[in-house]
Amino acid sequence: MMENIIEWLYVHGLKILVIILLGFVLNRIIKRFINRTITKFVTNKQSNREEREIKRRAKTLSNVFNATTTLVVTVAVFLTILPELGIEIAPLLAGAGIIGLAIGFGSQNLVRDFLSGLFIIIEDQYGVGDVVKIGDKSGVVESMNLRRTVLRDLDGIQHHIPNSEIKVSSNLTKDWSRINLDVPVSPNADLDEVTKLLNKIGQELYQDSEYHKFFLEAPLVLGLDKFEKSEIVFKILGKTKPLQQWDLTRELRKRIKTEFDRAGISSPFSNQMKSKQTKNSL
Repeated sequence: MMENIIEWLYVHGLKILVIILLGFVLNRIIKRFINRTITKFVTNKQSNREEREIKRRAKTLSNVFNATTTLVVTVAVFLTILPELGIEIAPLLAGAGIIGLAIGFGSQNLVRDFLSGLFIIIEDQYGVGDVVKIGDKSGVVESMNLRRTVLRDLDGIQHHIPNSEIKVSSNLTKDWSRINLDVPVSPNADLDEVTKLLNKIGQELYQDSEYHKFFLEAPLVLGLDKFEKSEIVFKILGKTKPLQQWDLTRELRKRIKTEFDRAGISSPFSNQMKSKQTKNSL
């Protein structure tokens, strides 16, 4: 009995080990080739984009192709090992064809997932590292493949979204981003004075050496966005590099608050506070 086991290990076990090792090495070689080829292709194709965008695109494509390669190599190794275990492949493949046909009718959603994922990747709608909104879910794209997209929102919640369910996707960090800030002031404020001050604050932030590298265009007052009894709202727009709009908007808000206090420009909020204080004193 022991001799038979040793003989089987020597003849078949050794072959199985060699097949697994060859499959592992082949998979690593193909992955390395794919990574280099895709990086070179994306760099040449999108040479006008920033390095972050090129890396993001290359990583997204590499992940998809590497996952597909691993699946194909694994199946090939598995089918090659079966004869060494005394299992005939031909009947198994015939049976798998029938089963696959039956499964095919019940896996239409999976096929739609793959087709939708393929178009998302080909059209470069978004990639790993982008901030996107899909339906009522939004967050950073942690991973994606042909079947599904994984988002991580600000609360740390991970959302798995089948690609076939994605009807509309909004990419908040594609190529460039935008500061879009509404600044409310009291209706009795001097419009020209507020406009000049807001543009001055935007220029100072734009020229600040700490923040200048994140800007593409300086924040400027677009004009009056609302004109109501309780408030006048100024619209400020600015163009930034991807993912930088939120930090720059927070810094812009802080500087606006500081300069408004210094210039004595009141806001609807400060008027409400004064009104409350007057009522309390009565």
